[in-house]
Amino acid sequence: MEFQSNYEILRTAEFIRSRGVSRVALQFPDELLKDSTQVAKALRRELGNGVRLYVMADTAYGSCCVDEVGASHVDAECVVHYGHACMSPTSTLPALFVFGKAFINVNACAESLHQCLSISNKPVLVLYGLEYAHAVQDLKSTMCKLLLSSESNQKLYYSEVACSSINPSGYNIKDKEQPESHGDAIADGKVLKTLESGVTNKLESGTKYTLGGLTWITPLEHKMEDYLLFWIGSDNPAFANMVLTFNGCEIVRYDAEDCKLLNDFSHQKRILKRRYFLVEKAKDANIIGILVGTLGVAGYLHIIQQMKELIERDGKKSYTIVMGRPNPAKLANFPECDVFVYVSCAQTALLDSKEFLAPVITPFEAVLAFTRGRQWTGEYIMDFQNLMTSDTGEIVDDNEGARFSFLKGCYVEDLQPHENNGDQLERSLALAEMTEKALNVRNQSTDTVLFKGTARSGAEYLAARSYQGLSMQYENAPLQSYVVGRTGRASGYENEKE
Repeated sequence: MEFQSNYEILRTAEFIRSRGVSRVALQFPDELLKDSTQVAKALRRELGNGVRLYVMADTAYGSCCVDEVGASHVDAECVVHYGHACMSPTSTLPALFVFGKAFINVNACAESLHQCLSISNKPVLVLYGLEYAHAVQDLKSTMCKLLLSSESNQKLYYSEVACSSINPSGYNIKDKEQPESHGDAIADGKVLKTLESGVTNKLESGTKYTLGGLTWITPLEHKMEDYLLFWIGSDNPAFANMVLTFNGCEIVRYDAEDCKLLNDFSHQKRILKRRYFLVEKAKDANIIGILVGTLGVAGYLHIIQQMKELIERDGKKSYTIVMGRPNPAKLANFPECDVFVYVSCAQTALLDSKEFLAPVITPFEAVLAFTRGRQWTGEYIMDFQNLMTSDTGEIVDDNEGARFSFLKGCYVEDLQPHENNGDQLERSLALAEMTEKALNVRNQSTDTVLFKGTARSGAEYLAARSYQGLSMQYENAPLQSYVVGRTGRASGYENEKE
């Protein structure tokens, strides 16, 4: 993948100069660190000694997000992000996204696209990985020639880079730089509002969609299910995000590396069945861990507070855990949590592995699981940015009836919100007293709390653990006489015979 072309170096240098910054962080994913030395040298030649450049070798969270936490360690004033990006809006630091230029055979891609147009009776919408944004203009020109020669009347639509026209610094980026033809984008933490994944806005002329840094407009009379989605790129998290978000659409993928057209994505759509199972499992959970996987994406504090209120409203207990890159070993340190809600960017939110002791769900799945009376209609929202402005649902008064648990195979009665609020103080004192005796007293009654899964807080769970710790107090323990050990050196103890 190409990063150090003259255009990209000049554009990056202009971005840094226009903001008058002196400390810049260059963020590379692990697989592109080999290019960081050449890129930093080329930028240093353009910027001179007045600007200090720092290469971030390891991100605190996912590589697709702007690592504002890592940049703050060197007091960076802006970030240049290289490689694949989820395009999640930043909270404080301005950022320049350099997607790079992945190789693609435009003629072969145009032939595959023309084949889809001739076979399908649906209009075709072209989506792509951001590393192929540089080739969209050539693809449009080639397709125009093919459609004119074949006299096809089939409708063909293209998506564009969503933030290419954002103007945080006061000059017109689109007119001066033409970023959509080169695959670069500028984002500012204070004004960046168009990168929210899966957003749908009703306009006068149509409906505007944005997904993973791309944007397009469809007529009001058309739904997304009416289109054939033509994806250009590899089978990566961005593609998985698109498949889950538009799970009702017909999708084909063009593999630019092998120049092949693929249309079997049954393994991707099976993920929805797995996610539905995790939502049903989360409904039976009593203790929920809110797993914070980002400290830089705009709005993460708001969604954490929203998740806390949602969980409390459903009569459950929540704990907030800030963690870098989650793995089974890290999450195993919190066995009290029956389920984790992962607050992260859209393309790293799906942590689905059988190695995890407890399921990890997204904020959207948490809304489905912890909102009483809400049913899953098939829609799927990956990015929590949409949930901040949407209605998470109202409490349904279902006190008279029990809820059927698909996992337990029976009806269960959940703790009602008013019961949780009314007895919260009294229960906290009782659990505190139980915890004080947890290291010394072990009986069968507390163990049943653990095995029956009725613990409603971390204190109650700790008191019910089978391992109670080392007890320093002995109740009626018989005294034993001391035994004198050996004295002297190991080469010859004093009580050994010569």
